[in-house]
Amino acid sequence: MPVKAKLAAAWTSFVLLYAYVDILGFYTPGTIEEILDGRVFEFDLSQTFSISALTLVSVPIFMIVLSMALPARINRITNLVVAALYVPATVFNVAGGFYLYYYGFGVVLELVVLALIVRYAVTWPRSAESPTSPDRQAVPAFR
Repeated sequence: MPVKAKLAAAWTSFVLLYAYVDILGFYTPGTIEEILDGRVFEFDLSQTFSISALTLVSVPIFMIVLSMALPARINRITNLVVAALYVPATVFNVAGGFYLYYYGFGVVLELVVLALIVRYAVTWPRSAESPTSPDRQAVPAFR
C-alpha cells in the first residue's frame, strides 16, 4: 500500500477518534449543562474558543488531503511536524480529570495513531520500490 494512502487513512482514523471522543463526551453527566451555561472544560464559549476548536480539528482533516496531494519530501516533513504538534494537544485533552478512564483511553488511541503517522513518515522509502509503481514516490535524502 502506498505510504500516502497509509498516511491519509491514519489521519482519517485520528480525526474520527478526535471527534468522537468529544461527541461521546457529551453523555458525561453535567457536560450539556455546562455547555448551556456557556462553558467547556475551563473555557468560556466564545468566537475565540470556537475558532480555536475548529482549527484544532481542521488541521488533521486537511492532513488527509495533503497526505495524498503533497510531493513526497514535503509530505514527509509536514506529517512529522503536524503529528509532533498534535501529541501535546492530544495529551491536554485528558487534563479535565473527569471520566479519566474514558478520556485516557481516547488519548491513548489517538497517540497510537499519531505514532503510526510518525512511523510511516520516518520509514518512507528513500527510493521507489518498482519503476512500474506510479503510486510509490521516493523521499529524497535529507542533506
